[in-house]
Amino acid sequence: MTETAAPGLQALFDPAHRADPYPTYRRWREDTPVAGPMPGLFVVTRHADCAAVLRDSRFGHAEPDEPNLLRPAPPTDAETALVDENGNPVRSFLGLNPPDHTRLRKLVSKAFTRPMVARLAPRIEQLTTDLLDGMAKRTGQVDLIESLAYPLPVAVISELLGIPNADRDQFVAWSHSLARGLDPDFALPPGTRENLVRTRGEFAEYIRGLAAIRRADPGEDLLSALVQVHDSGDVLTENELLATCILLLIAGHETTVNLIGNGTLALLRAPGQLAALRDEPELVDHAVEEFLRYDSPVQLTMRAALEDAEIGGVEIARGSAALLVIGSANRDPDAVADPDALDVRREPTRHLAFGQGIHFCLGAPLARLEARIAFQALLARFPALRLAAEPAWKDNLILRGLATLPVHLT
Repeated sequence: MTETAAPGLQALFDPAHRADPYPTYRRWREDTPVAGPMPGLFVVTRHADCAAVLRDSRFGHAEPDEPNLLRPAPPTDAETALVDENGNPVRSFLGLNPPDHTRLRKLVSKAFTRPMVARLAPRIEQLTTDLLDGMAKRTGQVDLIESLAYPLPVAVISELLGIPNADRDQFVAWSHSLARGLDPDFALPPGTRENLVRTRGEFAEYIRGLAAIRRADPGEDLLSALVQVHDSGDVLTENELLATCILLLIAGHETTVNLIGNGTLALLRAPGQLAALRDEPELVDHAVEEFLRYDSPVQLTMRAALEDAEIGGVEIARGSAALLVIGSANRDPDAVADPDALDVRREPTRHLAFGQGIHFCLGAPLARLEARIAFQALLARFPALRLAAEPAWKDNLILRGLATLPVHLT
């Protein structure tokens, strides 16, 4: 079987559909579940197919010096700002294949442990309470993104990494730029890549300086743990540390912002579900999994065919790229009943919001913890929370989230 022709990628990711891309995803899933909009590129929209690719060792990540259809020109040294002694770009373990991925993830996992995450709970609760206290002092319309969804994850990841308070505004600016740079080239406005070059350089210089301080005077933060982590003599190089910090910044901040924002909007548009969660706060763990499925903070991920393979009966030649539409997979009726309905009582499904296989999100426990605390506290403090106006969406494709979410608290 060969690939099926399909409309171009621009049609799939038309900005006009940004507020609700799911009808477009559904059409692709039903008509061309493994589509070939151009030679060597496949768009995959079914849950079973996406999950299979994520678990299949025949699919991985292309080398950075190999152009691909979504980023035609390979990154230059300046674009990465992180190169090894041979001048080769250094990537986080998220973009590596075994055995490099295995080595780096094992090292980072030794520092980013479940006990380290669990002990953050009291601090997350206090931060959430403080933010809600600030919201309660306001009158009229409040932007939930500005007031809660952004500052909470920023504070958590900053404290986790040991970022001083005075540097957090700059930290957020870097995060925005780095997150936008994840999108494919065709979706980026002019100048974005140049801005990304500058941001990576600034962030790398900052982390180098802070890491040097932590080596000389370690604290209880994750950065201190990362600069000291070792396994049978193996350690993170400086550039591997920098790449890991960039990954933790985006994964530990931007995605959680979107989880809180997208989940709150979904609740406000489903009053019955809002009432259910408000009246039965013990449903919060189910609700967080449903938010992750219903409007996934991560909508897309890429894999390269490392050898000849197949997806859903479609032959995939070595070197081809597979664009996995996670947002579509999580609304596949073959994977979940009534997928376009929000149901906070739904038993957790095998959603793909955190991926699957060897690249399953290392920060999933932290994201779930922050979201659980935030939603419980928000609805307990403001039981009459309601939408004040239509929200605005960010332009990002891969990381789907709101720029603003206007609400009335009472």
